[in-house]
Amino acid sequence: MPQTAEEVGPSRDGERNPKQSNSHIRSASKLKLIEKQVKRYPIQVLSRTLGIARSRIYRHLEGKVSSRRKASDRLEQAIRQVYLRSNKIYGAPKIYAALIRQGIETSLKRVQRHMKALGIRSIIRKRYRPCCRKQQMSVCHHPNILKQDFNTPTVNQVWCVDITYIYTLQEGWTYLASVLELHSRKVIGWSYSRVMNTALVLKAIKNACNAVRNTLGIVLHTDQGSQYMSTEFERYLKTRGLVHSASRKGCPYDNACMESFHASLKKEEVYMKQYRNYEEAQLHLFKYIEGWYNTRRLHSSLGYQTPDDVYQNG
Repeated sequence: MPQTAEEVGPSRDGERNPKQSNSHIRSASKLKLIEKQVKRYPIQVLSRTLGIARSRIYRHLEGKVSSRRKASDRLEQAIRQVYLRSNKIYGAPKIYAALIRQGIETSLKRVQRHMKALGIRSIIRKRYRPCCRKQQMSVCHHPNILKQDFNTPTVNQVWCVDITYIYTLQEGWTYLASVLELHSRKVIGWSYSRVMNTALVLKAIKNACNAVRNTLGIVLHTDQGSQYMSTEFERYLKTRGLVHSASRKGCPYDNACMESFHASLKKEEVYMKQYRNYEEAQLHLFKYIEGWYNTRRLHSSLGYQTPDDVYQNG
């Protein structure tokens, strides 16, 4: 025989049983109470005790389930859209941040739960690049001004420069030089070439300088590659009032922010595709840097803002 609400008595968490509440609650309140108690008491017991027809209880509960299901479906659709727009790059924290920016109220745990149900996750694999800290410093007449301190109070105080390799099927290795504005993590200048030389990095720096009204006193941090140690390179820096800072030989930690950008570029774009030629690679690099990274990609280190957001407010 099923127990009645009177036999069950008070619930474990101290709530009054349904019959004790019946004398002073209205119909809507009764239905809300049924929602809470339906897992504890049979429908027929709740119906008899609260004086509400079972058919009405069933209709109410079905409506609630349907409403929750629709809300979950809408959230899952929004999650999937953000995930696909990020080229399957974003994990739960960035998807959650993107939803909040869209005005969708949710929680990180809920996003994680729905992503698990949908079977989606970030495709990014993090790589660790070792650095021998015991390696001797090479002789260099440029000081390491940053000394791994990458914090700046405002924009255009420090720029970091580096070159990375891009493979194409027809031309083989090609080269991308990037200039990263340290405060906003924005790629403020870049250039792409079939040849890795001083002209490659000078073009990237000139593009960055053309975007800034006054470059006097900006620290330009590089590694000790031959492209950055040439007389031509030094001459141009002096004409723009740029102060040259250099990493220790063979230690990527000294230019970690630049390394981080190129790692993101490789994992989120280059490793996902196979470029047929130089022109195709150039188009995709432009789309990634200008159409995604600078303007749409959320950065956890920037409080889930884009580089453009921070640069404009810098």
